[in-house]
Amino acid sequence: MHYLWLFIAIIAETIGTTALQASQQFTRLWPSVAVVVFYLVSFYFMALALKVMPVGIVYAIWSGLGIVCIAAIGYLLFDQRLDGPALLGLSFIITGILIIHLFSGTTTH
Repeated sequence: MHYLWLFIAIIAETIGTTALQASQQFTRLWPSVAVVVFYLVSFYFMALALKVMPVGIVYAIWSGLGIVCIAAIGYLLFDQRLDGPALLGLSFIITGILIIHLFSGTTTH
Protein backbone atom coordinates (compact mmCIF):
# COMPACT_ATOMS: atom_id res chain seq x y z
CA MET A 1 0.00 0.00 0.00
CA HIS A 2 2.92 2.36 0.71
CA TYR A 3 3.90 2.37 -2.98
CA LEU A 4 0.35 3.43 -3.87
CA TRP A 5 0.62 6.35 -1.43
CA LEU A 6 3.98 7.29 -2.91
CA PHE A 7 2.58 7.05 -6.46
CA ILE A 8 -0.32 9.37 -5.52
CA ALA A 9 2.16 11.78 -3.93
CA ILE A 10 4.25 11.84 -7.12
CA ILE A 11 1.22 12.43 -9.34
CA ALA A 12 -0.06 15.22 -7.06
CA GLU A 13 3.38 16.85 -6.98
CA THR A 14 3.59 16.68 -10.77
CA ILE A 15 0.17 18.30 -11.15
CA GLY A 16 1.13 20.96 -8.60
CA THR A 17 4.35 21.76 -10.45
CA THR A 18 2.48 21.93 -13.76
CA ALA A 19 0.02 24.34 -12.14
CA LEU A 20 2.99 26.35 -10.87
CA GLN A 21 4.10 26.91 -14.46
CA ALA A 22 0.52 27.74 -15.48
CA SER A 23 0.12 30.19 -12.57
CA GLN A 24 2.61 32.56 -14.23
CA GLN A 25 4.46 33.29 -10.99
CA PHE A 26 1.25 33.19 -8.90
CA THR A 27 -0.45 35.90 -10.97
CA ARG A 28 -3.36 33.65 -12.02
CA LEU A 29 -5.76 32.64 -9.24
CA TRP A 30 -6.94 29.13 -10.07
CA PRO A 31 -3.59 27.67 -11.11
CA SER A 32 -2.15 29.23 -7.93
CA VAL A 33 -4.85 27.57 -5.82
CA ALA A 34 -4.13 24.27 -7.60
CA VAL A 35 -0.43 24.57 -6.67
CA VAL A 36 -1.25 24.80 -2.97
CA VAL A 37 -3.92 22.07 -3.03
CA PHE A 38 -1.87 19.55 -4.99
CA TYR A 39 1.29 20.13 -2.96
CA LEU A 40 -0.72 19.60 0.23
CA VAL A 41 -2.13 16.36 -1.21
CA SER A 42 1.35 15.31 -2.26
CA PHE A 43 2.88 15.90 1.17
CA TYR A 44 0.00 14.14 2.89
CA PHE A 45 0.42 10.98 0.83
CA MET A 46 4.20 11.18 1.10
CA ALA A 47 3.74 11.26 4.88
CA LEU A 48 1.66 8.06 4.64
CA ALA A 49 4.47 6.37 2.72
CA LEU A 50 6.94 7.53 5.37
CA LYS A 51 5.15 5.40 7.95
CA VAL A 52 6.68 2.34 6.27
CA MET A 53 9.61 3.56 4.15
CA PRO A 54 12.78 5.47 5.11
CA VAL A 55 12.72 9.20 4.38
CA GLY A 56 15.78 9.09 2.09
CA ILE A 57 14.25 6.41 -0.12
CA VAL A 58 10.83 8.09 -0.24
CA TYR A 59 12.35 11.44 -1.11
CA ALA A 60 14.68 9.96 -3.75
CA ILE A 61 11.80 8.21 -5.51
CA TRP A 62 9.35 11.13 -5.08
CA SER A 63 11.74 13.78 -6.34
CA GLY A 64 13.34 11.64 -9.03
CA LEU A 65 10.11 10.49 -10.64
CA GLY A 66 8.67 13.97 -10.19
CA ILE A 67 11.60 15.41 -12.16
CA VAL A 68 11.15 12.90 -14.96
CA CYS A 69 7.37 13.43 -15.09
CA ILE A 70 7.59 17.21 -15.10
CA ALA A 71 10.28 17.12 -17.81
CA ALA A 72 7.91 15.06 -19.98
CA ILE A 73 5.02 17.44 -19.25
CA GLY A 74 7.23 20.43 -20.05
CA TYR A 75 8.01 18.83 -23.39
CA LEU A 76 4.40 17.91 -24.17
CA LEU A 77 2.50 20.94 -22.84
CA PHE A 78 4.97 23.82 -22.77
CA ASP A 79 7.15 22.95 -25.78
CA GLN A 80 10.27 22.83 -23.60
CA ARG A 81 12.91 20.85 -25.45
CA LEU A 82 15.64 18.77 -23.79
CA ASP A 83 19.09 18.23 -25.24
CA GLY A 84 21.14 15.03 -25.12
CA PRO A 85 22.87 15.70 -21.78
CA ALA A 86 19.51 16.48 -20.15
CA LEU A 87 18.02 13.25 -21.48
CA LEU A 88 21.09 11.32 -20.30
CA GLY A 89 20.74 12.85 -16.83
CA LEU A 90 17.05 11.90 -16.70
CA SER A 91 17.96 8.34 -17.70
CA PHE A 92 20.45 8.24 -14.80
CA ILE A 93 17.66 9.32 -12.44
CA ILE A 94 15.41 6.50 -13.71
CA THR A 95 18.30 4.03 -13.44
CA GLY A 96 18.95 5.09 -9.85
CA ILE A 97 15.30 4.63 -8.90
CA LEU A 98 15.25 1.18 -10.52
CA ILE A 99 18.40 0.17 -8.64
CA ILE A 100 16.84 1.27 -5.35
CA HIS A 101 13.58 -0.51 -6.08
CA LEU A 102 15.01 -3.75 -7.46
CA PHE A 103 18.13 -4.28 -5.36
CA SER A 104 17.91 -2.31 -2.13
CA GLY A 105 16.72 -3.94 1.07
CA THR A 106 16.02 -0.55 2.62
CA THR A 107 12.84 0.29 0.71
CA THR A 108 10.75 -0.70 3.72
CA HIS A 109 11.52 -0.99 7.43
